[in-house]
Amino acid sequence: MMNDISKYDQRLDAYRFFLIMEKGLGEKTIAAYQSDLMKFGQFLTDNKVDCIVEIDSGFILKYLIHLRTRGLNARSRARHLASIRGFFKFLTNEKIIGKNPTQRIDTPKTVLHLPDVLSISDVEALIAAPDHNKPEGVRDIAMLELLYGAGLRVSELIHMEINALNQDAGFIRVLGKGSKERVIPVGRMALTSIKTYLTQARPLLLKNRSSVYLFVTRRGHCMTRQSFWYLIGRYGKLAKLKKKITPHSLRHSFATHLLEGGADLRAVQMMLGHADIATTQIYTHVAQTQLVQAHKKYHPRG
Repeated sequence: MMNDISKYDQRLDAYRFFLIMEKGLGEKTIAAYQSDLMKFGQFLTDNKVDCIVEIDSGFILKYLIHLRTRGLNARSRARHLASIRGFFKFLTNEKIIGKNPTQRIDTPKTVLHLPDVLSISDVEALIAAPDHNKPEGVRDIAMLELLYGAGLRVSELIHMEINALNQDAGFIRVLGKGSKERVIPVGRMALTSIKTYLTQARPLLLKNRSSVYLFVTRRGHCMTRQSFWYLIGRYGKLAKLKKKITPHSLRHSFATHLLEGGADLRAVQMMLGHADIATTQIYTHVAQTQLVQAHKKYHPRG
């Protein structure tokens, strides 16, 4: 097969010749490109990529996330992306591949400017911060568990209706941006905390009133975004976390911990409810059973 990954080194040699003869680049610049591309080639091997045409923008983004977890700053990641982009442009021009998978990926300075990732111990400390002897504390523990356990947006969390939760199947239905519904697995720890909240705290908060919302205040309403932002910031201080904590901190940590654990990027993308990183279609082929398996296997609290 002409695009077999075993020919990767040959493609690099051809690209090096192109940079020398056509671009007239200096040896140091070419050596830097080659070094970046050799590291990318090792990542292909580690991830058992067999064919160049299998590499899509999702895989490129996964590599950039890998570089970030290795400690590379935005400038270094941008340089790696530039090296990869130039290489795939060459492969496209030479008709070796039909489409450049880097075309729709912006530089890390704009797209991958992400908040700090909480460590697992930070997450545990944050979840342990609310007072479990008070109904509000039991509720807040369940909210934090679900926010981290399912990677929800804060608006999705506070507006979630009680009938969106299927405790027996371990799923929640989420209505995300653009009124797009997705189904997300919920880990055992989050389910346990939610069950405790539903049986012990929610009735005390409602006081014989009814509400369609899963998480309620003492007035029987759903919590506001501002209130939850305040709560999570306060719990961050109680947990003595040095990082600034926002609801998105847990959503980003959810995704990062799954990816660092080896979860497939497409499965994580579906759980997050992002519209795409290249095309939406590449994420629609992951079955719900596969999502459950990925969540249980890779999520720290799954």
